[in-house]
Amino acid sequence: MVGIRKRIEEWFGSIARILYRNRFKTFLIMFLIIAAIVSQIPRITIDISTEGFLHKTDPALIDYNAFRDQFGRDELIVVAVKSSEVFDKNFLNKFKELHDDLTENVPYIEDISSLINARNTRGEEDELIVEDLLERWPETPEEIAIIKQRVFDNPMYKNTLISEDGKFATILIKTQTYSSIGSDLDALEGFEEDFKQDSTSPKESGKSSERQYLTDKENSEAVNAVREISEKYEASDFQVYIAGSSAVTHFLKKSMIKDIRRFLSLAFITVAIFLFVMFRRISGVVLPLLIVVLSLISTISIMAAFGASIKLPTQILPSFILAVSVGYSVHILALFYHHFRKNRNKEDAIAYSIGHSGLAVFMTAATTAAGLFSFSTSDVAPIADVGIFAGIGVLLAMVYTLVLLPALLAIVPVKIARGTEDEKKDTTMDRLLAKVGIVATGHPYKILMVSTIIIALSIAGAVKIRFSHDVLRWFSKTNSVRIATEKIDKELRGSISLEIIVDTGKENGLYDPDILNRLEETAAYMETLKVGKIFVGKAWSLTTILKEINKALNENRKEFYAIPQDKKLIAQELLLFENSGSDDMEDFTDSQFSKARLTIKLPFEDAIAYSNFLDVVNEHFQQDYPDVKITTTGMTALLFRTVTNAIASMARSYIYALIVITILMILLIGRLRIGLLSRGPNLAPIIIMLGVMGWFKIPMSLFTMLVGNIAIGLAVDDTIHFMHNFRRYFEETKDAKYAVMETLHTAGRAMLVTSCVLSIGFFIFMFASMNNLFHFGLLTGFTIVMALLADFFIAPALMIVVNRRKMK
Repeated sequence: MVGIRKRIEEWFGSIARILYRNRFKTFLIMFLIIAAIVSQIPRITIDISTEGFLHKTDPALIDYNAFRDQFGRDELIVVAVKSSEVFDKNFLNKFKELHDDLTENVPYIEDISSLINARNTRGEEDELIVEDLLERWPETPEEIAIIKQRVFDNPMYKNTLISEDGKFATILIKTQTYSSIGSDLDALEGFEEDFKQDSTSPKESGKSSERQYLTDKENSEAVNAVREISEKYEASDFQVYIAGSSAVTHFLKKSMIKDIRRFLSLAFITVAIFLFVMFRRISGVVLPLLIVVLSLISTISIMAAFGASIKLPTQILPSFILAVSVGYSVHILALFYHHFRKNRNKEDAIAYSIGHSGLAVFMTAATTAAGLFSFSTSDVAPIADVGIFAGIGVLLAMVYTLVLLPALLAIVPVKIARGTEDEKKDTTMDRLLAKVGIVATGHPYKILMVSTIIIALSIAGAVKIRFSHDVLRWFSKTNSVRIATEKIDKELRGSISLEIIVDTGKENGLYDPDILNRLEETAAYMETLKVGKIFVGKAWSLTTILKEINKALNENRKEFYAIPQDKKLIAQELLLFENSGSDDMEDFTDSQFSKARLTIKLPFEDAIAYSNFLDVVNEHFQQDYPDVKITTTGMTALLFRTVTNAIASMARSYIYALIVITILMILLIGRLRIGLLSRGPNLAPIIIMLGVMGWFKIPMSLFTMLVGNIAIGLAVDDTIHFMHNFRRYFEETKDAKYAVMETLHTAGRAMLVTSCVLSIGFFIFMFASMNNLFHFGLLTGFTIVMALLADFFIAPALMIVVNRRKMK
């Protein structure tokens, strides 16, 4: 195995000489390859929607898409206006101006509802009239009082269009289901359908599933328009709050883009400073950063080529690729500059650095990529994307470091630094590393005992970890959308919905009084339901319209606000409503009257909190609706599905990463025993990180789930460099202490610098505006620091203990 390793290292060195002698050809070939890859970058898209967390084949997403095709989007933009008196002439006039302004100037609106145009169903003699609530504008206090009474008499208005205390009025904006992209083609298809006399609605034709849903960009345009318009009307007695899942999605995207820009700028500045301090050369700063930029742009371009969007978790890619690329470059450049300063021969210096560390860089890239690829099995789409494309980014960084970097070193003039300055700098770091080596080799059993105690305490803390997917609380407490959502949840009892589809499986199945009675009983039961933090603000379905019709056709008497118990009468009343000119029926049932939609209004809470609530809801429908098909969907269901997918796939990803990396470590190090022992310094930091999360009550979210696998991949880099160099020196001398000291003085310098760069690259996330990214950056940076300490103390202690008998 020793001979094989030496031959591989010699092969890397000979390849480096070939690259040096053909540096311009190498540069041109790499330039053309990178240009071809980067040409795809304009195709990249951003998608931070909740449905974007699920794979296209996920049953929950398939059900949700079917729901959207039938009933449209359930995500609303909620504009709530607070005033001391809603039923005041001045307020109503201003409220109408806002309503009309939004209607005329917000793009992609499908429907807009408020007290201005709320459905008002009434009867005059034998005629059913369905009109806007304020179709006849009230001018006098008496007329306003009548409207106020009418509003509070209608159960449907409460907690949807007006708060129970009458101090909040809302405007509910429903955006279009489908994107405007390809609308011209869709229009032509519509003419074709008319020509064929196909009476099927667009939502039921089946072709809708081929259309693109409203894009993230279009959603942002709508929310931005709402915000800009609303700001014009803001006043002390006309306070405007904008919430709803569409608004939350937009502000998440806005924060993400802002954070990415901040992270990249801070990361580049930090890395540039570290590189200059270490190398004291312009080439030592420019060349690694060039490798970083090319690796990052290439990774994003490959994402674009494969149609993968940038999503919330994938925003970690820039800092991650930056950290990895710099780490690889530092290991090569440290040896190159050291050898070049001594021998003044650039070709020999390049061959020496690649021959010495090329295999180690290749090994670290392979193990890091393997750890990341374990994410590809995740049931959460963006986490799978992180695994796939971060792994590809690591491999690209490795290729650029081993192929392009030597060619650039051969082409670019390299300054020979003064020996005295470098020696002084080396001595300072060497003294620190020497002290580390003395402690690690002098007290191996004490180090292992203390490490065992710390790991035991960490395991005790790890069992206290709780899971979370609290999107709203990712924002700071001062964020406007969080304030608005929490206010609306409190005052109007909810801002998102759970959707239940009751499918009778037969045409006109909803004419059956029995099924309608059960729907009515379910709505009443749901409005009394409270499970933990989750309460139901309102529940409604087709029965709401039917009760309004029945009341209107019976002299508007309150006692007739009920469901008729005759099948024929139900059919007649629903037909009258359809003929009244209102299209509200489309929001509650299909054209065949076989499916009913039941909407349950809920607060925007941690997705984990919906678990017990959904269990209660599902149990109710299983017991009360054994004869029909029930589908639970909507934004709440998707949020919960995202969490359950993440929890289920997290353990699987960790196990895969552990197995794959362990196998690779054994194969690459070449010794079963050392390969297995090397997992100790890798696993200890992960266990300690989990313990910190448990003891300090940091939740396990979609972002903190990424810490373990990413840290495993990054931490294993230093372990491989340590073990690779330790074996080299130990096989030469059979002296474990000497091998440890030499390893620390050679590979240890690069390990120290790269770990500093890596940890700071992730600590930068602590400047994020979102709490989830703060925790992600804190934990990942902390884990990398712990990994360095493990490689500086636990790994040497293990090698001393294991090789004690073999020492001369």
